[in-house]
Amino acid sequence: MIIQNTKDTIQATHANLARSEFDDVNLQETRFNNVNLSKATFTDINFSGAKFSNLNLTNVEIEACETTGMKFRGVLVADLFEAYRKRT
Repeated sequence: MIIQNTKDTIQATHANLARSEFDDVNLQETRFNNVNLSKATFTDINFSGAKFSNLNLTNVEIEACETTGMKFRGVLVADLFEAYRKRT
């Protein structure tokens, strides 16, 4: 299915959208619950103000990201990096 040039709200429930592609798509304020994103790739994404909870982050790699104000388990990531640098 190809969806182009639309502003309709999509509700997907009990659906298999594996191998789907989203390019230049506005998913602002979208909610994901009980979703399998294993092996998904995110590039040039704006997650500002997003909240993640109850995640499986096994083998996740994060690189080349702006982390200003980002917290992991309530701790600023900048503080975690600073503490790590002091250890080495």
